[in-house]
Amino acid sequence: MIHYKTEKEIDIIKQSSLIVGKTLAEVAKLIQPGVMCKVLDSIAEEFIRDNGAIPSFKGYNGFPATLCISVNDIIVHGIPNNYELQQGDIVAVDCGAKKNGYHADYAYTFEVAPVTEEIHNLCIRTKQSLYLGIEHAREGNRVGDISHAIQSYVESFGYSVVRELIGHGVGKNLHEKPDIPNYGHKNNGPKLKKGMVFCIEPMINLGVRNIRIDRDGWTTRTADGKPSAHYEHMVAIRENGSEVLSTYEYIEEVLKNKNN
Repeated sequence: MIHYKTEKEIDIIKQSSLIVGKTLAEVAKLIQPGVMCKVLDSIAEEFIRDNGAIPSFKGYNGFPATLCISVNDIIVHGIPNNYELQQGDIVAVDCGAKKNGYHADYAYTFEVAPVTEEIHNLCIRTKQSLYLGIEHAREGNRVGDISHAIQSYVESFGYSVVRELIGHGVGKNLHEKPDIPNYGHKNNGPKLKKGMVFCIEPMINLGVRNIRIDRDGWTTRTADGKPSAHYEHMVAIRENGSEVLSTYEYIEEVLKNKNN
């Protein structure tokens, strides 16, 4: 069942979302060669709790950490560990926070520069596919319109779309209906209606779309060991289109300052 949110609920979700955006910016400050993934996780948990929220992921179905940190061929659900980031890596950081009873959840893929042009393009195009999906997130359209926009764009570059992992509704629960696949056909799936709040999150592989899961039951990798990129935004359906509730503003301000 889809839970349609009131204006008040959407405002509360935006407050949680702001914390996630600022947490990811704190992580962005530390992304560099030599930093351990578990250090990023520790900083994120402290920041979320200092802002009166709780990490959405920690303890969720037994997940042991605040962040999902997925490096290179890890698509999603990477468990932060002693791995030290290296030049040429890409690292997808997925973060969730719950405040006043509502979750926020989104992700950004960082480059540990310099990366190859091939991998840089994968990141740029995966992010672009997210925004193309968002363009179709409006009342009267269907979920398949979002899915098709993402799939058709990335496949035009020879990339592949992960099938087993998809976007989802979000609110009082971290994962709600509707499901938002990153592949599909126009005019298919649930109709988009005012009050829906969901995450669109393309997970796009440089090579094959097939996955494999590590023995830890979480870490999900590309079957061929090639890199994968992951970006995620939260969207609310409004009467006149959609509103992106999440923000990359703080992340990209940090990245801009680091590059200057």
